[in-house]
Amino acid sequence: MLPMGPVLSIEPLGFPWQTPDPFLFCVYHDDTYPAGDEQLGPAASLEGRDLGQDFAGKNGWRMYHGLRVPGFPQHPHRGFETVTVVRRGLVDHSDSLGATARYGHGDVQWLTAGRGILHAEMFPLVDRERANPLELFQIWLNLPRASKMVEPYFTMLWNDQVPRFEAPGVQVMVVAGSLGQVRPPPPPPHSWASTPSGDVAIWTIKLAPGAHWTLPAAPEGVNRSLYFFRGDRLKAAGQPIPASSRIQVSPAEVLLETDSGAELLVLQGRPIREPVVQYGPFVMNSRQEIADTFAEYQRTQFGGWPWKSDDPVHARDQARFARHPDGRLDKP
Repeated sequence: MLPMGPVLSIEPLGFPWQTPDPFLFCVYHDDTYPAGDEQLGPAASLEGRDLGQDFAGKNGWRMYHGLRVPGFPQHPHRGFETVTVVRRGLVDHSDSLGATARYGHGDVQWLTAGRGILHAEMFPLVDRERANPLELFQIWLNLPRASKMVEPYFTMLWNDQVPRFEAPGVQVMVVAGSLGQVRPPPPPPHSWASTPSGDVAIWTIKLAPGAHWTLPAAPEGVNRSLYFFRGDRLKAAGQPIPASSRIQVSPAEVLLETDSGAELLVLQGRPIREPVVQYGPFVMNSRQEIADTFAEYQRTQFGGWPWKSDDPVHARDQARFARHPDGRLDKP
């Protein structure tokens, strides 16, 4: 059956997930890590893994670019934002601003790379007796030309600060963009999400078995995609949706129904409508700007790396926290 009504297209989820302007893409990490060892890495053999580039998913988990602890050792970004929503597990963050954090269990980190930043995102396996599952979304949100070279900005939205909309059989985590009377904390000041006309929304929807809920209409002209990442059966505007699908919808209302339970991510925003030239972790508006970025990074390392290793992690018993570039300590 061809899509009809508010459903514009249906396609399988890939890796990374494809996203419409103003988003660049979304990666979904779901790793069933084993118990941790003394170094907070996996207490399991790493034989047969392509360490430094381990994305194969052997035994249900990946080391990514990590050599002893899974994750992403220090690497640069410029010209966009990362929004990291950690549903299970922990992330240890360090960056070239001097900020550092441990967050997870429903926390959200919002990082404006702006003119340039280095950061590390490591996944410490703190439990020595049991498995250490990790599940997160990292969403790349573009910056408009006028904001690409702003100063970097780091902020945390702790789990208890991120509001939920609830209805019978329905829970929506509201990271960005109001849902009815539910309003999340403000995004970073130079984010496209802080522009009222940007109409950015980042929501996760959990539907219980037998639940139905109508996704409210959005303003005309916005792009909106739904990512059906968990569950077997879902209907959107009456259309059956295969498991693991991206559903592109119009700004109209969309009735969601499931008899077995479903979870979705919603990404919505008004397109920036500017040229996008991306090379790895750099996103600018022209090839010349990308070339200039590479030259500056090689010359300055965006201010350098202040930590003793490229893959720093905190102590096993360290509770969740964030230390900001100005030294301010923040805890959930």
